[in-house]
Amino acid sequence: MQPELRHLRAFLAVADQGSANRAGAALFRAQSAVSRSIHKLEREFGVKLFERRARGMLLTEYGRALLVRARRVHAEMQRARIEVAAAVNNGSVRNAAIFGMLTHERRVRAFVALTEQHHMPSVAESLGITQPAVSIAVRQLEDSIGVALFDRTARGMMPTPAGAALALRLKRALAEIRHAVADIASLRGITEGTITVGALPLGRTRLLPESIAGVVAKYPGLRVATMEGSFEALAASLRAGDLDFILGALRPAEYASDFEGEPLADDELAIVSRRGHPWTNRKRIAARDLVRARWVLPRLNTPNRMLFERALTKRGLPPPDVVVETSDLAVLRGVLSNSDLLTAISSRQLFYELEAELLTVLPISLSDTRRVIGITRRTDSLASPGAKILMEEIARRCPAVLASIDP
Repeated sequence: MQPELRHLRAFLAVADQGSANRAGAALFRAQSAVSRSIHKLEREFGVKLFERRARGMLLTEYGRALLVRARRVHAEMQRARIEVAAAVNNGSVRNAAIFGMLTHERRVRAFVALTEQHHMPSVAESLGITQPAVSIAVRQLEDSIGVALFDRTARGMMPTPAGAALALRLKRALAEIRHAVADIASLRGITEGTITVGALPLGRTRLLPESIAGVVAKYPGLRVATMEGSFEALAASLRAGDLDFILGALRPAEYASDFEGEPLADDELAIVSRRGHPWTNRKRIAARDLVRARWVLPRLNTPNRMLFERALTKRGLPPPDVVVETSDLAVLRGVLSNSDLLTAISSRQLFYELEAELLTVLPISLSDTRRVIGITRRTDSLASPGAKILMEEIARRCPAVLASIDP
């Protein structure tokens, strides 16, 4: 269930004006149309959003919860108008219905899907509509705003700067609507909804899986999806509202002013080899000995690789002799187990292999590779009930899980 923008706009008008009649006048719509929108929302949510009284319509507890999200949706659409205007040469756009949350849902869905999939047949199939319907919806949206939202290229329909700006704000608005559904369900004593987490390597091995398992066991109505990728790719999804938060190595505060990080634990790189490697019998390994080693490491310019190479440079050592480049833990484990190659990695990423004594941490310190594991969120975000529960579970489990193996 996903309430429509135009029904939420009617809800906002009634909340502001105190009656469907005055709301209709403010929106230049018939009172009956406004009333239908309110009744539709109440049926969808399964609750009363207003108390009908002689002196007007007053928000219920559920209505007040929806109002918070609806105002955030409205703010996103107001920012959309400003940012779309800034993206076109003359800085002028029409006061289109979409900026006032008065457009039809089909146009919104078709537009957002096309910015992601780039091909009309794919969008039509995913939405269960015809390709001409997608084309008409996008054309009507472009005509109403007065700017081109897509470039037709060999790679498909690619959003213009104006289209990208509109897509970002629309996706954030749709995320707020999804959270509104979960907010109201929570007030009814039902914890449900989907949590989407950006999973970076440092949290993927134990902390996130164990936290997810604990949460879904306690709240069977919750669903969790994870998204893997580089921090930059996950950050773009976080900005667009596709992710609730990112778990992994935090970036410095100066990385982005629109993000905030909650530190959970420190981490540092370790040198790992197979069990039985010739160096495992040593009590201490000198840094200069690393020059003679051959390595399996992530690709150039990945955070892990850069941390390790900087550590070697500080010790006056040349770059590592990298024989295999991979970020895949299965490949890494297989290569290490069947060779004398070494790797530099957080020991927490190889917890199960180290616990089973398939691999071992060599006695050399890389304390200057220390970094902080934590949760990254948008500064202006308002977490859904499910996301709050999962973040609290991660913070609760973190000390025990991350202390299981010394870095």
